[in-house]
Amino acid sequence: MNTDQSRMERDQEEAVRRELEGYYRTGRPPWDTGVTPPELITLVEGPGAPPPGSALELGCGTGTNAVYLARHGWQVTAVDLVERAIDQARAKAEAAGAAVRLTCGDATRLDDLDAPGPYDLFFDLSCYCGIPPHRRDAYAAGLTARAAPGARLLMFGYGPEAFDDPISGVTAGELRARFTGWELADVTPGTNAVPTFWFTLRRRP
Repeated sequence: MNTDQSRMERDQEEAVRRELEGYYRTGRPPWDTGVTPPELITLVEGPGAPPPGSALELGCGTGTNAVYLARHGWQVTAVDLVERAIDQARAKAEAAGAAVRLTCGDATRLDDLDAPGPYDLFFDLSCYCGIPPHRRDAYAAGLTARAAPGARLLMFGYGPEAFDDPISGVTAGELRARFTGWELADVTPGTNAVPTFWFTLRRRP
């Protein structure tokens, strides 16, 4: 990798961090609604729901969904890049009496965090779709290394058409290519005004 490319990639990562920190500094980010999405509720409580096991949430924000999972019997680890978000998530978990292991860090660098796994469930509410492309293989590798056989990944993401920048968004084709050893079991369009999708992936035994 040449120096210019390395600098560009570092700049992309820092720009994402600054943007996320800015959302939490000025108020609630648009993706952090404080309401657990029905897609996660259906997975956890609906027909064919897996028994509670261990879960890892990537980009947990203020902890709404981590607390939900913990209150439904899951052993939850939750990661977010923004310290202010983790502080709010910790307060929310304490107020709810929910045992959640919270850590501030980069979801593409799980080896640096206290998140050894294995995990039966991964949940991502618009984290992956904002990761610079050069870090996405590391994200997929980190999850794959920590996935129990048959583990599920439930991911919400914006399509590339939803953004003006060239790095954001996610497609089914990209997930099939990057998540080797996984099956893309379902793609359901979201109900947002711009293109969004719910992706369900299963780790092959």
